[in-house]
Amino acid sequence: MIIIHAEFHLNKTKEENFLKDISDLVKNSRKENGNISYNLYKEIEKDNIFTMVEVWEDMVAVESHNKSEHFTSFVTKAKDYFVAPLKIKIFDGRLLKD
Repeated sequence: MIIIHAEFHLNKTKEENFLKDISDLVKNSRKENGNISYNLYKEIEKDNIFTMVEVWEDMVAVESHNKSEHFTSFVTKAKDYFVAPLKIKIFDGRLLKD
C-alpha cells in the first residue's frame, strides 16, 4: 500500500475555483483501479493550507493515476492556485499489517 500526502498552500482569493477543479479530480481518482481512498482536508489553524491524502494499492496504480487525464488536467491548472511549492510525501504502508 502506498500513501501520499500532498500539501497545497493556496491563494485565498482562488479557493472557490480551486475547490471546484479539485472536486473533479477527487471524484475521478476515487474511481480508478488501485485507489483505496482519495480525500482533501483543510488545515484548521491556517486557512490557506490543504492536504490531499491518497491511498493506493501499489506504485503501478500511482503511476497510472499520474498519467490519467483528470490528474494531468488538474496539474496544468494547479500552479495558478498555489502561493508556495507543492509538498509531497510518499509512504510505504506495508510495514505493519493487522
